[in-house]
Amino acid sequence: MAARLSSAADYEGLLDKYETWMFDCDGVLWHGDRLIDGAIQVLDLLRSRKKKVIFVTNNATKSRKSYKGKFDALGVEAHVDEIYGSAYAAAVYVSSVMKLPKDKKVYVIGQKGVEEELAEEGVSFLGGTDPADVTLAPFSLDDFTLDPDVGAVLCGLDMQINYTKLCKAFQYLTRNPDCVFLATNEDSTYPAGGGLLPGAGAISAPLRYALGRDPISIGKPASTMLDCIKAKINFDPTRTIMVGDRLNTDILFGQNGGLSTLLVLTGITAEADISGPTASSIVPDFVTQSIGDLRVVAAAN
Repeated sequence: MAARLSSAADYEGLLDKYETWMFDCDGVLWHGDRLIDGAIQVLDLLRSRKKKVIFVTNNATKSRKSYKGKFDALGVEAHVDEIYGSAYAAAVYVSSVMKLPKDKKVYVIGQKGVEEELAEEGVSFLGGTDPADVTLAPFSLDDFTLDPDVGAVLCGLDMQINYTKLCKAFQYLTRNPDCVFLATNEDSTYPAGGGLLPGAGAISAPLRYALGRDPISIGKPASTMLDCIKAKINFDPTRTIMVGDRLNTDILFGQNGGLSTLLVLTGITAEADISGPTASSIVPDFVTQSIGDLRVVAAAN
């Protein structure tokens, strides 16, 4: 049973216990381009208490550098080395875990963020935002030439997804038995400003169905994302808390990594998901309505 937080003493107890605070972004700190009330004040409070603040997002549409631009635009203090996105983790996986040879390439279903992170890691790629692939023209195998150097297909959220991209990815994955199928993450949806929209998992779903197999998923809840953070930041898992709005990504990610977890109800997960007959088997350590609730600590001091 998750502990419900409500009093200043409850929140003060969390501040005393945890030195490193990991935050999901969409649904926790903001919805689209609208900040969640109190988010900036709470982050300022944590920094004033000398806490480590880390942002862990499955959003793969932006690189870490461009994602920082969103923080800046919303007035949220963040440094590039505090931001860990699934595009970055996927690029690190390809370069450092797969150790894709330098003469090999990645076929991308995704946006500029994935391409920028692959380039930063020295990984060659094709597809993605290439105008030749961003087309509504009918796809024909007669016009397609297989690039034998493609060693992986990486699928992320792609707001210009089309049949051509799916067909090319399918060809690489079926005609080259050594081609690796990767996904930045498998989120079914993500919270936008006015509600929910299909997520990266929905983009890779047609390929999964056509291929009859699942990709290696890099983002939350997979441990690959935490491994990337561990490689860069020194922290004690027993004194670290993951704050998120989704049970099967954020909270499960924290649990898989031996972290404590705090669920907020400002994003995907609703009250019915954690209580009653249809409650999920994934149970966070703590629950609060909003990240802004922690402001009560500052008011009490």
